[in-house]
Amino acid sequence: MPDLLLELFSEEIPAQIQRKAANDLKKGLTNQLIKNHLNYDTAQEYWTPRRLTINIHGLSSQAQNIYTERKGPSINAGKTAIDGFIRSAQLKSISEAKIVTDKKGDYYVIQVIKHGRRAQNILAEILPEIIYTFPWEKSMRWEKYSNKIGSLRWIRPLRSILCLFISSAGSEIIDFQVGSIRSSNLTYGHRFMSTTEPIRVQNFSDYIKKLQQNRVILDHNKRKKIILSEAHKLCSFHNIKLLEDNDLTDEIADLVEWPTVLIGTFEEKFLEIPKEIIRLTIRKNQKCFVTYQTDQKSSLSNHFILVANIQAKDAGKTIIAGNAKVIQARLSDALYFWKIDQRLLPPSEHLSSSAKNFNLNLQKPLDQRMARLDSLQVMFHTQLGTQGERVSRIAALGITIAPLIQANKKVVHRAAILAKADLQTEIVREFPQLQGFIGGKYAILQGETMNVALSIEEHYKPQGLTDNIPQEPSGIALSLADKIDMLTGFWLINEKPTGSRDPYALRRAALGVIRLILTLKKNIPLMPLFRKATNLLTPHMKRAADHNQSSTCTIQYSSDILQDLLAFFHERLKKHLQGEGISHDLINAILEPQKDNIFQIASQVQVLNTYLKTENGKQILTIAKRIMNILKLDNVAMKKQSIKDIIDPLQLLEQEEIALYQSLLKIEAKSHHLRQEGNLLEILSALSSLIKPVNCFFEKVLINHANIQIRSNRLAILKRTYQITTNIVDFSKIKG
Repeated sequence: MPDLLLELFSEEIPAQIQRKAANDLKKGLTNQLIKNHLNYDTAQEYWTPRRLTINIHGLSSQAQNIYTERKGPSINAGKTAIDGFIRSAQLKSISEAKIVTDKKGDYYVIQVIKHGRRAQNILAEILPEIIYTFPWEKSMRWEKYSNKIGSLRWIRPLRSILCLFISSAGSEIIDFQVGSIRSSNLTYGHRFMSTTEPIRVQNFSDYIKKLQQNRVILDHNKRKKIILSEAHKLCSFHNIKLLEDNDLTDEIADLVEWPTVLIGTFEEKFLEIPKEIIRLTIRKNQKCFVTYQTDQKSSLSNHFILVANIQAKDAGKTIIAGNAKVIQARLSDALYFWKIDQRLLPPSEHLSSSAKNFNLNLQKPLDQRMARLDSLQVMFHTQLGTQGERVSRIAALGITIAPLIQANKKVVHRAAILAKADLQTEIVREFPQLQGFIGGKYAILQGETMNVALSIEEHYKPQGLTDNIPQEPSGIALSLADKIDMLTGFWLINEKPTGSRDPYALRRAALGVIRLILTLKKNIPLMPLFRKATNLLTPHMKRAADHNQSSTCTIQYSSDILQDLLAFFHERLKKHLQGEGISHDLINAILEPQKDNIFQIASQVQVLNTYLKTENGKQILTIAKRIMNILKLDNVAMKKQSIKDIIDPLQLLEQEEIALYQSLLKIEAKSHHLRQEGNLLEILSALSSLIKPVNCFFEKVLINHANIQIRSNRLAILKRTYQITTNIVDFSKIKG
């Protein structure tokens, strides 16, 4: 079967969008192929900085024929109608039509065949549309056609289009035009290491071979492999190790078409800067890798790895020198920031009031920065107050949380006071992603305890599914306080996430709270913490509202808002548990709107998941479903009259219904106490004792008794049985 080769050659496409663009091109093309009844075996996308390529293997040479039926007149219709049908259907006689019968009678039907068109013709129609409607988030127009309506837009100027239909008979150009560009069998090599002459291509293997001869490696993964392999070789030669960075490797592989790996050095004096700052400086500004000493991974070396897009005549010496010059300059700035942040600020009367409010020592640099953060009235949010006000809330909330997780109150309070101080440091202004980490480093340098420093460093964690959890209990308390204050505040001012919009990363914050609580394995009710956070926020929000009378400051105080916040946590918990392989129906069976103990909910879901895999669990689920169906049917039969709630012991005639009633009384007495403790395992074990009496009841007792009072009483027993089970677990929500 034929193949299709498509290449869109342009000026350099930004590295961060190349993969998505190639995927979008493949998706757009394959969707159109299917829509036009063209089958294919495989479709593979490729990309480099200057080209997007799709290789379709095993493409149909012709679209499938489409068979439809055309309904004609009734067999009893007049001659005029039948003759008209014969002419329009291009039949020789009506005998060529078949007769079909339906409820309206007998009528003529013919089969209409729409023959599939050649793949080449279809491709020539769909490809211009795909290119014109390509879903770039941002695009541009260029050259003389740019001022025309409907002119071609592309991320960067499109220079040529290669499009070949390759069969056993040879390759054929799919002829079409987009703007001023006509498709061809030509491509181009490396911008610097190849001639500017076009390269004629016959098929995909020929395309790969000729690109490589002209210093272009088409496959992203191959470029990535070359980068890592050559980098490790260079490091091994210099007796150092590469600090791998998968995201950086991906980005560099999309910046080059012919990766050339080089090694450079910077002055050793810069190694006194924390390695995280060095790594960020080199990574952010020059897209280079850092290295570390072979004997100890914690110590960086003064070598860096860079990747060029050219094989220079001087073996890359000029490229290395240029990169080293920039890195030296950037590290000089970083070293300056690192040292100046450790110095005391000039004396200022404005800091005294803040120092008094937060009990700060103005002879310590980090304390000074916290005083300045507060005195400058740096705003957190116009409706939620300043950063200083937020720090005071986090400290108070942290002290509330500390006893719940056996954290030291004094450590939590001191760490909370200094947690946001690094926002006033030069390093964090240059590298915002080092918030917390730098605060912890400066805390150690000014003599804070390791517990305080570690709590400051870790209080933003976790920031995602894969991020580490704080190790220090005081750090966990501080992290919980920080996140709960933020979530409660934004809920109170109705700045909740909507759809894909979540500018304050509140989903991530809620997941962070959930992961912290589940890691602690402690019962921490959320609603009391939400109410505490609300009480702390109220004065700040009122002051903000008074200060912003002309703005649209909307303050809401309602338990419904906090209940809505709890529901948001429930949804995040569902996502988290589903990610661990728990079915959503089991989670729904345990969740209740008022439940705010995250650890207890998760534990109960795990217990239920295990229980339902046992024989007792399967039988209890079957019993609950059966009772539910009986009660539903009976309600329908009685025209939705309610079944009575009270069981009359005097109307229990059969030994089996008496036994079931007594079992219900025992379980009710036992489960109430266990339910208050949240001990689902014991409750389910007790519930298993109902299996035998319920099965005996179904086997021996006639529910639909002729006496309406006896029948109603037996239905009441079933209703009570169902209520007991659903009060523990809502089995109606479980599939099976």
